[in-house]
Amino acid sequence: MMSTETMNSNNHMNDSNLNRVTANNKKNDLDSNWKAKLKIPPVDRRKKTSDVTDTKGNEFEEFCLKREILMGIFEKGWERPSPIQEAAIPITLTGRNILARAKNGTGKTGAYSIPVLEQVDPKLDKIQALIIVPTRELALQTSQICIELAKHTQIKVMVTTGGTNLRDDIMRFFQTVHVVIATPGRILDLMEKNVAHMEHCRVLVLDEADKLLSQDFKGMLDQVISRLPLENRQILLYSATFPLQVKQFMDKHLIDPYEINLMEELTLKGVTQYYAFVQERQKVHCLNTLFSKLQINQSIIFCNSTQRVELLAKKITELGYCCYYIHAKMAQAHRNRVFHDFRSGLCRNLVCSDLFTRGIDVQAVNVVINFDFPRMAETYLHRIGRSGRFGHLGIAINLITYEDRFALHRIEQELGTEIKPIPKTIDPSLYVAKLEDGLEENQQQK
Repeated sequence: MMSTETMNSNNHMNDSNLNRVTANNKKNDLDSNWKAKLKIPPVDRRKKTSDVTDTKGNEFEEFCLKREILMGIFEKGWERPSPIQEAAIPITLTGRNILARAKNGTGKTGAYSIPVLEQVDPKLDKIQALIIVPTRELALQTSQICIELAKHTQIKVMVTTGGTNLRDDIMRFFQTVHVVIATPGRILDLMEKNVAHMEHCRVLVLDEADKLLSQDFKGMLDQVISRLPLENRQILLYSATFPLQVKQFMDKHLIDPYEINLMEELTLKGVTQYYAFVQERQKVHCLNTLFSKLQINQSIIFCNSTQRVELLAKKITELGYCCYYIHAKMAQAHRNRVFHDFRSGLCRNLVCSDLFTRGIDVQAVNVVINFDFPRMAETYLHRIGRSGRFGHLGIAINLITYEDRFALHRIEQELGTEIKPIPKTIDPSLYVAKLEDGLEENQQQK
């Protein structure tokens, strides 16, 4: 006959096992329901071009990312990886150096920021990754993306650029910083002052690498790299164009890089390009006509000098249209405010210099106008890439004078693209977003 003590002991063990099973079931329920509890923004139902939909069908969950990173990805509204993300994320996670060419507006920032954040150890109170970009606006935009992706982790992201208070940045480095997004001059200054300690920084990202390696930055990147650890170092180069200086830099610093090239053609599939022959004195009148006829969601208008930017913005305002302007000679605080307010949709039109051509992502922009036609194919490519972001639709309209005619032909040839004469009426389906059910976006908003 079983003793009372043995029976009580068995009952206690059964209760304990039952409690453990119940706890595990609750944990599994929580695990399976984590995605349902996220604050995911509404699904983007606008039709997208093959620039971002031509994937192998992978999901973000397949990359073995930490759940906290996945939570940040989905709460940003990123549903599936784009082709560049699909190609770059798994290779970056293996620790290989990467040389990646992909079009503007196809998800390059996500392609490097997701695996960079995945590799950071929040328990190690050291700088572990450095992301360098050419402009202050792009640095702010990139840092915001990284902060949003990392919001469910303990990873601390910092941005530091020229034109801001150096003392504030120095004080910030006395706190925990894991990832730094910076412009070249400022981070080099902080390294030389022995404020930014890079002994544990294993990952270096160069976004818009062609610009960073141009004469504008005069070899700053060689000095930055010399201050990073040599052992187990990973360098990720991203750009839409790769001129000779990028190849020379790659041969010098990148050991056995994995090359990704998604640039069979240079221009975005969703951007239709037109030109209009005008005399210089007719340009403002022509612009006024475009404003009255086009269904502009938001537009960016490019000029070739800071003086012309301000003059044109004044003219547009006098015509009765809301207009901001931004250029490199403005105070940084003013630039930041204009950039923020335009991205927030407070104004429909922005006049700018080429400061605004690099990586700046304003999804609502569906019209780009080259009030002054650029001389370089590379500049043209980056300008028109401000519309048609992430596989959406947009148009680029170029106002061409007699002096511009040879540059127009040469840029067409160099980019292997077609810039058509502007028709009397432009089909709205070329640049007004269509939703997947066939309705136009502005129809649904009414």
